[in-house]
Amino acid sequence: MSEPVLETRGLARSFTQGDETIEVLRGVDLEVAPGEIVALLGASGSGKSTLLQAVGLLEGGFGGSIRIAGEEAAHLSAAERTILRRDRLGFVYQFHHLLPDFTALENVVLPQLIGGREREEANARAAELLTALGVGHRLQHRPAKLSGGEQQRVAVARALANRPALVLADEPTGNLDEHTADKVLAEFLRLVRGERSAALVATHNERLAAKMDRVVKLHEGRLA
Repeated sequence: MSEPVLETRGLARSFTQGDETIEVLRGVDLEVAPGEIVALLGASGSGKSTLLQAVGLLEGGFGGSIRIAGEEAAHLSAAERTILRRDRLGFVYQFHHLLPDFTALENVVLPQLIGGREREEANARAAELLTALGVGHRLQHRPAKLSGGEQQRVAVARALANRPALVLADEPTGNLDEHTADKVLAEFLRLVRGERSAALVATHNERLAAKMDRVVKLHEGRLA
């Protein structure tokens, strides 16, 4: 049996407000297998984004264990976590967060250059991904000249540019109308599967969650 690409054990996170301690994650045990697309379903405030921030190694202060592609994050230095995040993880957010002064192509090329890929190869990879997502004719357009759906397609391409083992997506279609959301999600799922990556996708939408391989539900910081 293949080792999970993501494994958490007893993952916990709390915040202090005045004299009150707020437990956001309460001992989450979760596994995502290589190539598996898992929907993380939960209402607003259930802890979905906090869980993604934890497994994305985006901030500290978490209790428990996080293993990504076999590496225990707690044992890594800050520099080693940055390298693991760069090489093994991809991120898609509700808002695209594209660099406004760069074209669609350049937004997908940049993370590859940071990862050490040659520019010619990075350009080819970016064009391939953007074409697969239906925006190959918009390569030289900056984000302001793209529709919301096109911007999010560029964000998906950027997340997959370095061939991550795991893509973390936080409400990736939450800022789109229903018709566009369905199209972007279908393209996202097709491309992730084609790339043989795994994905953990946070959503509050049960209809969209049902399109994925498996659904786990987060309620008040615990997996139901």
